[in-house]
Amino acid sequence: MILLNFSIYDFSDFINSIDTWLVETFSPTIGHLIGLVLVGTCFLLFTALLGLSLVYIERKVCAFFQQRLGPMRVGPFGTAQTIADIIKLIFKESLITKQSDKFLFNLAAFVIMMAPFIVLSAIPFAKGLQALDMDIGLFFIISVSSIGVTGILLAGWSSNNKYSLIGAMRSGAQIVSYELSVAISLMTIVILTGSLQLSEIIASQSNGWWIFKGNIPAIIAFVIYIIASTAETNRGPFDMAEAESEITAGFHTEYSGIKFAYFFLAEYVNFFIISAVGATVFFGGWMPLHIGDATFFNNAMDFIPPIIWFFGKVAVIMYFLMWFKWTFPRLRIDQLLTLEWKYLLPISIVNLLLMSIVALKGWHW
Repeated sequence: MILLNFSIYDFSDFINSIDTWLVETFSPTIGHLIGLVLVGTCFLLFTALLGLSLVYIERKVCAFFQQRLGPMRVGPFGTAQTIADIIKLIFKESLITKQSDKFLFNLAAFVIMMAPFIVLSAIPFAKGLQALDMDIGLFFIISVSSIGVTGILLAGWSSNNKYSLIGAMRSGAQIVSYELSVAISLMTIVILTGSLQLSEIIASQSNGWWIFKGNIPAIIAFVIYIIASTAETNRGPFDMAEAESEITAGFHTEYSGIKFAYFFLAEYVNFFIISAVGATVFFGGWMPLHIGDATFFNNAMDFIPPIIWFFGKVAVIMYFLMWFKWTFPRLRIDQLLTLEWKYLLPISIVNLLLMSIVALKGWHW
């Protein structure tokens, strides 16, 4: 019965039929509880597969830019290399330094994974395929994603290592600074949509994505978002918190084994999240490409399943961010903060004002 309601274009009936079956088979309370466990399990599996695949993909993309092959020995074309790495990390001894704060040292690795895991619940993967669709969805993502810096600060301070502490303080200053530009760039599109609900933002792009019909301020906002979100997630060329040539591995210098893997996993899940939010807000999320009243073209685009549209857009943005990382040299910490406070933040504020005028005058398409 559940399979008969399944559609690759709309998952609403499929999800509702599962919920109905659970409630009717068990009591409403137990049914909803089982549903929450199933959703959490799906996100755990998705997170694990996401980390394994993105590590391999980035290694290959990096090798492509550096004119080499990348992982090739373990598995066909090196596809099993990341699996071998995670097996090694699982069985590796987790060491704790003698003078560290052991409770906070262990807690930090889990705190840093909490934020991206919670944020994933608000991401609309396809029509009807979203765990949480709140009326403050975008605000929820911006707020919860800031929790991750707590884990970084805890890791740096509890390690009782000067390199870890320096890396944690750099990361704290970097994230607090750049999240301002990220939030303002996203609010620029909220002015056009009039809603913070992600499903409403996607629906507002049914006749064209905001990156195209939002006029010049939308393009400026997207460029600022890409730069600022890359810096907020400590990815190159803004990886001052883990500058190997200066402070070894930064805030996770003293970590080993599976706890070390948690930091890498959190980085790649955050990498996916910033790409997914960018695809949702600026490129219509799972919404196909529609051009005004071009009926034939729009109908042709509608044949492609929404989930393919979503992951296709996310893949393009992630490739662009990898290109960005492996092309530019790392900035100094003073250059990093100067870029935000002297350039990106003022431009973001002015761009927000311009978008307000564009929305007020109706100059967008």
